[in-house]
Amino acid sequence: MRYAIKIAFLGFACSIISFAAAAQTPAPAPAKKPAAAPAAAAAPFDPALLQPATLKAKAPAEYEVKFVTTAGDFTVKVTRAWAPNGADRFYNLVRHHFYDGAAFFRVLPGFMAQFGLSAYPEVSKVWEEATIKDDPIVQSNHRGFVSFATAGPNTRTTQVFINYGNNEALDKSGFSAFAVVTDGMEVVDKLYNGYGEGAPDGHGPDQGLIGSRGRAYLEKGFPKLDTIRSATLVPEAAPAPAK
Repeated sequence: MRYAIKIAFLGFACSIISFAAAAQTPAPAPAKKPAAAPAAAAAPFDPALLQPATLKAKAPAEYEVKFVTTAGDFTVKVTRAWAPNGADRFYNLVRHHFYDGAAFFRVLPGFMAQFGLSAYPEVSKVWEEATIKDDPIVQSNHRGFVSFATAGPNTRTTQVFINYGNNEALDKSGFSAFAVVTDGMEVVDKLYNGYGEGAPDGHGPDQGLIGSRGRAYLEKGFPKLDTIRSATLVPEAAPAPAK
């Protein structure tokens, strides 16, 4: 135990010095510091994804995106001139890792493989109304080409699909291709397709429940679905030094 400094009381009489015993009192206990608040857990996604209106960067004329998935890797090349609005939206989503953790939730042999609902419900929620305007059809929906899903005019948000077949019939419905798989189409071909069409028309995942429950819903009810481990921009090659 800590103690206060001893205080001596001095008295003088007939040149004889007497000393009184010093009183001792315990020092007050030091005030306790308030407990530090626990550090907030880091969000498992880029917080910028919660502000769709701020993600408006213009995409390069051409860029590539590498997908690392549970089925293997593949690369797509985006050409902005084919569909500028779609290319810009995809560019911003990839830059901020929107597709990381997302599942290929609708894979229909001979038709297409669809993805683009976030693994995180809070992210999906803020993008529901973040639509972009349609692009004119420049490039057709041939095998390996990539387009945004749409529910009607000017309703594209985050969902995209890769064509398995030559689906030119989709062109007249406004599905404007903006990219093409340039490497790894054999990986796209082997994405798990055993669940078939989604609910309510089939036994596959319900898109509404993917949006509201995220990854937990899919892992519980549809564990065989392939997922995207990462989707990242391929760095541009540095220009060769001048000779």
